[in-house]
Amino acid sequence: MDVILIPGFWLDGASWGAVTPTLERAGHRVHALTLPGLESPDADRRGITLRDHIDAVVAVVDRCEDKVVVAGHSGGGAIAYAVADARPDRIARVVYVDSAPLPHGRPINDDLSVVDGEIPLPEWSEFEEIDLRDLSDELRASFRARAVPQPAAVANDPLVLADERRYDVPATVIACEFSSDVVRDMLAQGHPMAAELGKIRDVELVDVPTGHWPQFTKPAELAEAILRCVERS
Repeated sequence: MDVILIPGFWLDGASWGAVTPTLERAGHRVHALTLPGLESPDADRRGITLRDHIDAVVAVVDRCEDKVVVAGHSGGGAIAYAVADARPDRIARVVYVDSAPLPHGRPINDDLSVVDGEIPLPEWSEFEEIDLRDLSDELRASFRARAVPQPAAVANDPLVLADERRYDVPATVIACEFSSDVVRDMLAQGHPMAAELGKIRDVELVDVPTGHWPQFTKPAELAEAILRCVERS
C-alpha cells in the first residue's frame, strides 16, 4: 500500500527517516513529503499558502493507483484531513500523529510569531514541558539544525472543507503528549478541540507516550503504530 507521511511545521520529508524503514520492510511504498517552501532555509516561501500544501499532497494521492493511508504529524494532521476532504474515496485511513482534525474555517496555528513573512522554529522556552518530553539536548540540537522556517500563510490560513464524506474515512489518533484516555474524555465531554474528531464515524486511539515529536523520540514505536494502521487498512 502507498503510505503518505506529512511532516509537521519546520520539518521536511527526511524527518521521517527513522520511521520509513519499518514500513518499507513490510512492503509498503512510502512517500515522505517535503512540502513547498520547506526544501531548505533558502527556499522561496513568499506566497505559499495552506492550499498549496494541501494540493501538493493531493497530487501524490492522484499519482497512486489504489487507496492510500495518509499520516500527518502535528500541523500535518490538518493537511491530511483536508486531503481526506478533497479525495474521500481515495483515502483508506488518516493517521493523526499527536494531532487531530480541524473544523472548517480554523487556522492550524495563528499564535506563532511571524518574522518577515515566515515562522522560524521558536525557542524551546516557548514550548510546554509536555511538548519536549524525551527530546534530549542532542535531539533538540539536531532538530534545530534541520529546522526550516514555516510559510506563515500555512499556519494562518483558514482550513477550507467542503465534502462531508470525509467523516466516512477511518481515522487513527496516535496519542503522544496526552493519553488516549484523555482524548476519550474530551470526546465524551464534547470538548471543542475534539469536536471534529467526534464526527468521524470510525476512530481508533493508539498510545505512544512521549512528547510532541515521536518521530525523533520514539521512532520505532511510532513506526510500528503506523504499520499496524496500514495493515488494518
